[in-house]
Amino acid sequence: MRALVVDHSAPGRLRLSTVAAPEPGPDEVLVRVAATSLNYGELPRGDDAPQDFVPGWDAAGVVEQAAASGRGPAAGTRVVTWGWSGGWAQLRAVNTRELAVLPDQVEFTQAAALPVAGLTALRALRRAAVLPGHRVAVTGASGGVGHFAVQLARLAGAEVHALVGNPSRSEWLTALGAHHVLTGPDQLGSPVDIVLDNVGGEQLGQLIDHVRPGGIIISIGAASGAVTTLQPYQLVQAKISLTGLQAGGDTGDDLAHLVALVADGR
Repeated sequence: MRALVVDHSAPGRLRLSTVAAPEPGPDEVLVRVAATSLNYGELPRGDDAPQDFVPGWDAAGVVEQAAASGRGPAAGTRVVTWGWSGGWAQLRAVNTRELAVLPDQVEFTQAAALPVAGLTALRALRRAAVLPGHRVAVTGASGGVGHFAVQLARLAGAEVHALVGNPSRSEWLTALGAHHVLTGPDQLGSPVDIVLDNVGGEQLGQLIDHVRPGGIIISIGAASGAVTTLQPYQLVQAKISLTGLQAGGDTGDDLAHLVALVADGR
């Protein structure tokens, strides 16, 4: 089969190659990939990956071979899948716990964008225990995780503050559900209950002053590439929590939830 593989001597450290098809385990299906997506963190991981490693977290396609254990969907079923590797290939072996069935109205290209970004946003809001009326700030709101977080927070009944570096994205984010589109924490006004931070750097330190006592910051990524300097006592003094989150593992039910939202046009 054809696949993109890590090649440390190639431009961009990737090369299109012919490789052996994966051999699925007892609880794995073999999926013929129809669409995949690129996530922010995937290419940097290639720096540390072994030669000829097949990257790719997100992929959607059709089950070509059902799991030998009898679990999961039958051959011919349309699915979206998640895994730490193998998505950038014609065939992918994936555990039946890491996929969801796709209805006909959800296109492969739509589904392939859901797993990492959508799951991260969904699980971050769940970790933060978002409730109707909560004020939620999302940094990097126009990015993959960010734009899903804006939509999911709005669906949860939160007041959504989308933070971006470029104000030209305001109209798009407002259409997605943001109540306010801002270019910095200083524009937040009243303290927020929850921050989903995709940017890191200096801005993460600034956000501490804009979270209400008892609130929480979920650190998801550091797209700024800058170092964040924090004094632990800042969190104690502000009476807030700071925690990190990386979505992945046992994703099937959450993927099915995201797919249902897309199918319903939400």
